Amino acid sequence: MGFSGCNKDKVNNNNPYLANYNFSFQINLNLPLYSNLQFAGNSVKVDEFGAGNRGVIIFNSGSGFYAFDGACPNQALSSCSTLIVSGSTATCPCDDAIYSLFNGQAPGKEYPLKQYRTEVNGTTIIVSN
Repeated sequence: MGFSGCNKDKVNNNNPYLANYNFSFQINLNLPLYSNLQFAGNSVKVDEFGAGNRGVIIFNSGSGFYAFDGACPNQALSSCSTLIVSGSTATCPCDDAIYSLFNGQAPGKEYPLKQYRTEVNGTTIIVSN
């Protein structure tokens, strides 16, 4: 199964609570760890590449892939500021804000999820900042 498409748009990552790290990594959708990303509405939290403030959440929206930082965007980094992913949402335990993985927004919150660039090449997703 092959995927095509990309999201190379310039992403505004200005957020006073989260550092802006430079990184690039790729994942192979054929590997069992990432295979559920082949289906719309699924996500995977990636921690092993040292990317982002609290790892990176990769989400298959059905029309493309989104990559978001795993840290709560409206909280300083603390023991409670790692997002908990469930289905197509991510919840911040600090303030119980629920963010949509379709658009990165949470009702009433100033900052959306910190988004990273994604590029799809066959069954490989490249995530970068």
